Amino acid sequence: MDISLIIKIAGLGILVAVASQILGKTGRDEQATFVTVAGIITALFLLISKIRELFDLITSAFGI
Repeated sequence: MDISLIIKIAGLGILVAVASQILGKTGRDEQATFVTVAGIITALFLLISKIRELFDLITSAFGI
């Protein structure tokens, strides 16, 4: 696994957490929730290729 992917996801998590906290403190709870959900979806898009590689490895290992 590439270390840059881990750093990207950690940076995204920090950015989303800070934005969510700021929006929550100012009373914009709906937007804070939206930012959190958008951050999760973005992280999943970053991980999609690695998840596909994992499934390919599992199917080749078990001969499915």
